[in-house]
Amino acid sequence: MAELITIDDPDDPRLHDYTSLTDVELRRRREPAEGLFIAEGEKVIRRARHAGYRMRSMLLSAKWVDLMRDVIDEVPAPVYAVTPELAERVTGYHVHRGALASMQRRPLPSADELLAGPVPPPGPQKRAGQRRIVIFEDIVDHANLGAAFRNAAALGVDAVFLTPRCADPLYRRAVKVSMGAVFAVPYARFDSWPRDADVVRKHGFVLAAFCLEARSITLDELADRHYDKLALMLGTEGDGLSAGALRAADEHVRIPMDAGVDSLNVAAASAVAFYATRPRP
Repeated sequence: MAELITIDDPDDPRLHDYTSLTDVELRRRREPAEGLFIAEGEKVIRRARHAGYRMRSMLLSAKWVDLMRDVIDEVPAPVYAVTPELAERVTGYHVHRGALASMQRRPLPSADELLAGPVPPPGPQKRAGQRRIVIFEDIVDHANLGAAFRNAAALGVDAVFLTPRCADPLYRRAVKVSMGAVFAVPYARFDSWPRDADVVRKHGFVLAAFCLEARSITLDELADRHYDKLALMLGTEGDGLSAGALRAADEHVRIPMDAGVDSLNVAAASAVAFYATRPRP
């Protein structure tokens, strides 16, 4: 059973994990180095626990203590009860969901380990052996990355691969926007991109790069080819995929647009791509 501790000093060192949550650069440096991430809100905290992440501590306003009582009774981690005003002073913002948890990160698999891992079991719309993954290149916006992870989880993507400059999927805003879906899809980070495209190809995947080139095949044409192992490549919010990524791809693909719109937000584009290429029996 967790220990419930009331704290009234915002400088209490036991609240160190929760300090300055709005300072993005500070948290980017601290969280991976200290092996933690922050889960915000009851649903996200429960999903992090269900995914097997170890809880370091919880920070709760008084009205959330009873709502989280079952978690408090189950986890051997301290629970800090604070006023909403103190929570705001510590974190730097109004914690309107009233519940935060500091969770312990796990070591990431290498890209090669994840690609060589067990083939996910076939679902009702999926033949045995079918696999579909996504590669996100240099997506730095945490909200976009969180939304894209949620799309991947909802639409049956088997794994996510991130290039070195991609944002951290376990940063608080990415986790929050994904509603905890970042815990549901295995992911790895490439060491060297686009050279690591060869690692993906070595495992039998066809690499399909989404871009605006007129000579690209349409998304419907890609879906009609029914590749058993397909890696979808989506680029950064502004410039799209790099020239090196496009050279590394086997297929160039575009989503046809109307009304003079040339492209979609990367999270929206990922949802369209994931749905159109979903495995078929």
